[in-house]
Amino acid sequence: MTKTVFAITPPFTQLNTPYPATAYIKGFLNTKNISCFQADLGIEVILALFSKKGLTALFDHLNTSNNTQWSENAQRIIALEEDYIQTVDAVIGFLQGKNPTLANQICQDSFLPEASRFAQLEDLEWAFGSMGMQDKAKHLATLYLEDLSDLISECVDPYFGFSRYAERLGRSANSFDELYGILQEKYSYIDKILIEILAERMAKIQPKLLLISVPFPGNLYSAFRVGQWVKKNFPNTKVAMGGGFANTELRSLSDARVFEFFDFISLDDGEAPLEEIINTLSANTLSDALLKRTFILEEGKVVYKNNSLLKDYKQSEVGTPDYSDLLLDKYISVIEIVNPMHRMWSDGRWNKLTMAHGCYWGKCTFCDISLDYIKIYEPVAAKLLCDRMEQLIEQTGENGFHFVDEAAPPALMRALALEILRRKLTVTWWTNIRFEKSFSRDLCQLLKASGCIAVSGGLEVASDRLLDLIQKGVTVAQVAQVTRNFTEAGIMVHAYLMYGFPTQTAQETIDSLEMVRQMFEIGTLQSGFWHQFAMTAHSPVGMYPEKFAAVRDNYEIGSFANNDLTFADPKGADHEAFSYGLKKSLLNYMHGMCFDYPLQEWFDFKVPRTKIPKNYIENALLEDEGSFLMKPNTKVVWLGKKPSVSYANTTKKGQTYQTATLTFHDKKETFSLKLNEAQGEWLVEILEKISTKSPKVYTFQEIKDLYEKAGFEDFELFWYNKPVNLLRDYGLLGL
Repeated sequence: MTKTVFAITPPFTQLNTPYPATAYIKGFLNTKNISCFQADLGIEVILALFSKKGLTALFDHLNTSNNTQWSENAQRIIALEEDYIQTVDAVIGFLQGKNPTLANQICQDSFLPEASRFAQLEDLEWAFGSMGMQDKAKHLATLYLEDLSDLISECVDPYFGFSRYAERLGRSANSFDELYGILQEKYSYIDKILIEILAERMAKIQPKLLLISVPFPGNLYSAFRVGQWVKKNFPNTKVAMGGGFANTELRSLSDARVFEFFDFISLDDGEAPLEEIINTLSANTLSDALLKRTFILEEGKVVYKNNSLLKDYKQSEVGTPDYSDLLLDKYISVIEIVNPMHRMWSDGRWNKLTMAHGCYWGKCTFCDISLDYIKIYEPVAAKLLCDRMEQLIEQTGENGFHFVDEAAPPALMRALALEILRRKLTVTWWTNIRFEKSFSRDLCQLLKASGCIAVSGGLEVASDRLLDLIQKGVTVAQVAQVTRNFTEAGIMVHAYLMYGFPTQTAQETIDSLEMVRQMFEIGTLQSGFWHQFAMTAHSPVGMYPEKFAAVRDNYEIGSFANNDLTFADPKGADHEAFSYGLKKSLLNYMHGMCFDYPLQEWFDFKVPRTKIPKNYIENALLEDEGSFLMKPNTKVVWLGKKPSVSYANTTKKGQTYQTATLTFHDKKETFSLKLNEAQGEWLVEILEKISTKSPKVYTFQEIKDLYEKAGFEDFELFWYNKPVNLLRDYGLLGL
């Protein structure tokens, strides 16, 4: 089974779905006829560990340690060894969707052994009271696994975590010294499981190139362990690293010791650099190699090579992501915390695609907009996107899609939705957006009809002064209106919230919280999460802190990872102090509770009274988005079905004329319109032309021209009259 490339994601990223980087790479290599095998070693390690065989070995290891210093919680889990070993295979199978009837037993007190994680159930009972049995069982099974995770991190491997491993070693690792020192130590318990799986795969695949994708700091340690073992045991295999961590953290890499573990480290879009790396595999020396955005070791020094003339590939040229080889039926869906959007991240299998490379806005001052992966914006055509969706549905058997864009462009979302409807695809999808005014009521209705179930977007700081300072390009009132449009369409909305931006005062923090409270109370937000602002080296605020009245600490570029920056905010509040209160209040607001609590209740120190009027968001929503009046270039779409038509003679004021009654059926109800015969027949014809089945999308002006061509007059009087206006409630959209 020899392959040219073996592409892996090292432990740990997600339990429920593969991180897509290797699937993207394999899809690209398919276009070049380069053989590739891929593996998510994270899920493979988890499945090996959390199995009857794996837990038996784990408890045997613990029982030979004779350690009496372990916590009461760890001792309790060890005492329940037989119960864990007996139940683990059934629990994992349930979380893989293979045994749904087990939910009945899991929800009974006597099935799962319980340790400290279950103590939080009393606090969360109110949140899960209305959950279905399957969801509640998933959450209980997740707590069961987290208890075992606590045991492992306390007694076996302090770096263990389900979605990250040794993350601290990779985060802000300005120097390579600490990580390098740990890599000289003996393998940890988790390392041994990882290397055993890796050794078996390497023996079968015998690749020329091992490609390691490192998206996050929590994958870094394992990536080095893998590179270390391969360099020692397969000296003829070259080892390359790419991915999000390298792109943001390793741009100034200079520590030669890193190349004891890797031969190549590439930056930014990986396709062209990878192609050039593969071209060098047969070369005897790298000194004359043509490489693209790639670090190598040359004469004992780290050298950045970017001498290739090969251009980066357009998004239309990179191929469809290929998920073959990955254990798609073995991923486990968990419900960790009571947050609707975070649940979508960890529950269910999603095919991941990108609508557009980079960000079409590219102005937010806190974001790494100087880097190419954000700066260079390039959308994918809607038809090509749908082609890729159909290919992935056929390959994976999954109809769920997560578009992993920096911010999906509204115009492309509209085109994609129309193409999905035209092809009659039954799909479920969600993505990240900007809360901009383009997301009208009608556009949101269209997105919902195409299968969109959720969006996430950055409200960031709910303060118009700060939104202007960070160049977000939105106002709080505008965000409220857009989230209302999504919510009324039945699309869940998650808001990313930020506190601690330079110069943010205590007053602005409390006023932001009040804005958020009102949006949850009125129902335009369903999910949210507060992040404390972090300054990064590649963002405008990191590059030019003086423009934002921030004082960056003396910072020397290190030889390893360089991205997160420390800074002082002489004009702002003590931001850290607000963390607990902001998060606790949000947890309650997400579940419809405590809206009447004074904001002071959430903090154990004195905070200012909010200056935001109690009805600020309500008033913002009263601002009319605009009537159904359309511009000439407005695209008009009919989501409904073709009506049936019946005719009758109607007498009014002594005159008899023939009328047409158009009867419409949608999924929920039936309704009728009565028009004169000629106009009724014309309307039936037009609805057929502007239906989602039609390959052409008509503008308002084109419809008006067709009306007048048919010999009618006063188009606006006809179009804005009661019968046509009624259609607006049933799927007549102006986009």
